[in-house]
Amino acid sequence: MDRSLASRNRKPMLTCVTVVAGMAGLSAAAVPLYYLFTSVTGFAGTVRTAAKSNGTVLDRAMRIRFDASTNSALPWQFKAVQHGISVKVGETAMAFYRAHNADDKPAAGWATFNVTPYKAGKYFNKIECFCFTEQRLDPGESIDMPVRFFIDPEIDNDPNLAEVKTITPSYTFFRVKQDEAEKKTALMASPVLNSIH
Repeated sequence: MDRSLASRNRKPMLTCVTVVAGMAGLSAAAVPLYYLFTSVTGFAGTVRTAAKSNGTVLDRAMRIRFDASTNSALPWQFKAVQHGISVKVGETAMAFYRAHNADDKPAAGWATFNVTPYKAGKYFNKIECFCFTEQRLDPGESIDMPVRFFIDPEIDNDPNLAEVKTITPSYTFFRVKQDEAEKKTALMASPVLNSIH
């Protein structure tokens, strides 16, 4: 009797474990999959990454206005070095953002990024960017971070963007939890890890 009860319960139990494991896997994959989706489609102002421009430069000029903000949990001052620049569509350009740790302790942060108007996101191509990369600053330390980009000439063939004359890349820095940053620092200082290199 006990064996038959156990065998009847085994199948629903395995089904539940499989479902929970599958949900955990999907949760872990959600962020990378969303990032991949938005990078490919330009959804919600997410831009594409490119190795370089194809070399085609149009006469159409665009005003690029740089926006910067910092989450209140991160004690940094973060701003664009230049407020805005004018670039021709297809031309590779570079701008800088500056971060300063105003706290008396080291702090780590990483920046999210989007572009407005959202519909222009798929035409704004990053070649070099500090976004989604952890930055660690000591007390009082400052860093200048470059952004190299171009506007894809295909924007000129999109009738929905004919009126767009200004594109605004926006960066927001968030704090990386201190315990995560300390774990990474400790791991990098590990004699075991260093002996591998």
